[in-house]
Amino acid sequence: MSLRVALLALLAARPMTGFDAMRQFDASVGYLWHAPHTQIYGELRKLESGGLVEGEEVPRGEHARKRRYSLTEAGRDQLRSWVDEVEEPRRERDSQRLKAAYFEWARPEAARAQLEAHARFHEDAEASYEKQREDILARRVPLLLARLERTPASEQDAVVEFKAFAYSGLIARARAEVEWAREGLRLLDRLQQDRSEEVAAEQPGA
Repeated sequence: MSLRVALLALLAARPMTGFDAMRQFDASVGYLWHAPHTQIYGELRKLESGGLVEGEEVPRGEHARKRRYSLTEAGRDQLRSWVDEVEEPRRERDSQRLKAAYFEWARPEAARAQLEAHARFHEDAEASYEKQREDILARRVPLLLARLERTPASEQDAVVEFKAFAYSGLIARARAEVEWAREGLRLLDRLQQDRSEEVAAEQPGA
């Protein structure tokens, strides 16, 4: 996936300004594809130059103007092509697992702090994903409602269910990350206990 495709998918729901798109990334799309705000405006301009979105000037207050973008038919075609394409899973860079593979070099308290931070991050993420999934299924997400307004009634359940399914995957992954961190903490406890017993056994009179 890329920022380009994420923006096309976003604009499939309704026309948006760059500011609207940034807010939606913060509220929903950002869970699936993170992008700095500064990249969003530039990518929208590229999409317009490529004919995938169409921009129009609209009022912003009494004197200012802003640009609102709508998905073109060419943009819809590219979005459909991307969804239809079978994408092979790829290996990702994983700094957390790389660092864990060399925890023997770390102070025990540093390794523990790293794993605790990992668990906290993914616990928070899990809670956010669960809330978003719940809101999707209850049809409380404004962007989802805008998308449903443009979708035939016979297809609306699929729109909701597939989005909830995506978040189910995020929830499962977050839970796995939390359990991995807890497993690491248990490993640290065991190794420290073993080391303490070894030191005690080496003491005179032991």
